[in-house]
Amino acid sequence: QVQLVESGGGLVQAGGSLRLSCAASGSAIDINAMGWARQAPGKQRLLVAGITSGTTTSYLDSVKGRFTISRDNAKNMVYLQMNSLNPEDTAVYYCYADKTRRRFWGQGTQVTVSS
Repeated sequence: QVQLVESGGGLVQAGGSLRLSCAASGSAIDINAMGWARQAPGKQRLLVAGITSGTTTSYLDSVKGRFTISRDNAKNMVYLQMNSLNPEDTAVYYCYADKTRRRFWGQGTQVTVSS
């Protein structure tokens, strides 16, 4: 089992920035890809950004150029730097980690962007 705990969410005005962090614990060794997804009220969960163990990254089109994902393998951490936020980015953001063909999820952190 891998436990994931997110932090860094909150309320921010449009145009502002937030940095989300996710700490992996438990059987965190040999985690493959990590990343972030978000779910807005009444909508499906969408993958926002992912990063492999080799640091190859991928992004949802609507966040490219605004969000940056990074990870620190020594600390079992993954981060999401979010800039130029807009109200459409409002959602619960979830961290995930892939290990042995399973995907583990955190409990989520709320991000609210006011106009």
